[in-house]
Amino acid sequence: MKKTLKWRVMLLAVATVLAILFFLPSLPLFEGFPSFWKKVFPSKPITLGLDLQGGIHLVLGVQGYKAVENFVDRAADDIAALLSQKGMNIISAKREDAIAGLAVRYQDATKGKDIISEIKKYYPVFSVEKDEPGEAVFALSSSEVDRIKDSAVSQALETIRNRIDQFGVREPLIQRQGTNDILVQLPGVKDPKRAIELIGKTALLEFKLVDEDADLGKAISGRIPEGDELLYGRAVDPVTRTARQTTPYLVKAKGLMTGDAISDAQVSINPDLNEPYVGLVFNSMGARLFARITGENVKKRLAIVLDGNVYSAPVIQEKIGGGKAQISGRFTMEEAQDLAIVLRAGALPAPVEIIQNLTVGPSLGRDSIEKGIKATIIGGILVALFMVIYYKLSGVIADFAMLLNLIILIGALAALDATLTLPGIAGIILTIGMGVDSNVLILERIREELRAGKPVRSAVDSGYDKAFITIIDAHVTTLLTAVVLFLFGTGPIKGFAVTLSLGISINLFTALVGTKVIYDFINSRMKLVKLSI
Repeated sequence: MKKTLKWRVMLLAVATVLAILFFLPSLPLFEGFPSFWKKVFPSKPITLGLDLQGGIHLVLGVQGYKAVENFVDRAADDIAALLSQKGMNIISAKREDAIAGLAVRYQDATKGKDIISEIKKYYPVFSVEKDEPGEAVFALSSSEVDRIKDSAVSQALETIRNRIDQFGVREPLIQRQGTNDILVQLPGVKDPKRAIELIGKTALLEFKLVDEDADLGKAISGRIPEGDELLYGRAVDPVTRTARQTTPYLVKAKGLMTGDAISDAQVSINPDLNEPYVGLVFNSMGARLFARITGENVKKRLAIVLDGNVYSAPVIQEKIGGGKAQISGRFTMEEAQDLAIVLRAGALPAPVEIIQNLTVGPSLGRDSIEKGIKATIIGGILVALFMVIYYKLSGVIADFAMLLNLIILIGALAALDATLTLPGIAGIILTIGMGVDSNVLILERIREELRAGKPVRSAVDSGYDKAFITIIDAHVTTLLTAVVLFLFGTGPIKGFAVTLSLGISINLFTALVGTKVIYDFINSRMKLVKLSI
């Protein structure tokens, strides 16, 4: 008995000391601690949610129709290549003004049925809207339009999540809202403008050939040759560090390859210019494609285009193997890092627009924390007084368990790097109530045993044994509810579920082990004839 008591006391002491050590960094006085303390002991404070520490709240609308347009454009290029391989030469295949329309024009009217049949074979999602000699117009089915739009939102959600994860925001909330919207909450973000730019950047990377045979002057005046487009270079003002468009480039509209072929993007420093650049590593397919493109276009200029801006347009001196390339453009280090993030995370499948942009100030969070702490203290004091008045010395022991529960819970939140939200504080207050409830069950059982004439030690042991099943049953059912809330709830609800789950688990320990240790310790030191209860 004495040996088990010794181990239980040690377990209780270790749990309490560890909880205090993990919670210390969250106190304001921690800043005054010596540096050696911060190196040896935990130094991470409790992570606060958006409602407590401030941050940004965004609702983004995904422009799904753009994803539909991109699908039809890619289908048009693919159809032209497929028909060419089959010997069915056509004049053009391109998207109509309607976002889901596709027009195929050809010279040989006798091959119209064969062309339509071939297109339907490879693209059954298109239906024939108009069939005239020399032209066939197709429309994308409404179910396919809905599928593409839905897929665009899902892909955008995943891409934004990847970007934010690499941006380093702790405990972000990113979830779908409605049909086309995405909700983003970023607690503790110090630079909202940079975060918004990073989230919303389309990041469509393309490699296009510069058309050096055409007249650039005529293109600038508005006469752009068919199959070309006029783009501008991007430069950064060395004084203001703001980006601006400068050199015009006339490039082939059709891209030779896109950023889908990139497997990695990292920032490096150019030793000659002492400027950062983004080094690209292609996947196996991209490496083969890049080697073929550079091999077939030696002595031509290859424009590297990101979101419609030409970052650089170097002359291809020779075939480039090895699957590597680089983007340079007089970046700041921050710009280069952000560019690398969006290239690694992938391009958005469709542009997004900011529907709602709210910046939550930390003053609101500070006010919420103060009120939450005040509510916890007042509630704790009232409960503690009731327990002392009603159960006397046994009530003091129950209050000790409640205090121990609170200390270990806060330490556990810090140790697990959990996020504390305003509903989470409510969960802590609820945990205090549940802790007291457990002790009330135990104390009432002990009272019954004492009334039955049992000695103090037997009454205490019997009281704990008889209350055990009831306490376990109540805690397990509440814990299951908390798990469901965590799995299916949003950010604030999850914060409540986390503190409730931890509190319930810790309460079982403090109620069934913590208080029992005190009773056993007292009984081991003196033979109690009467218990103050």
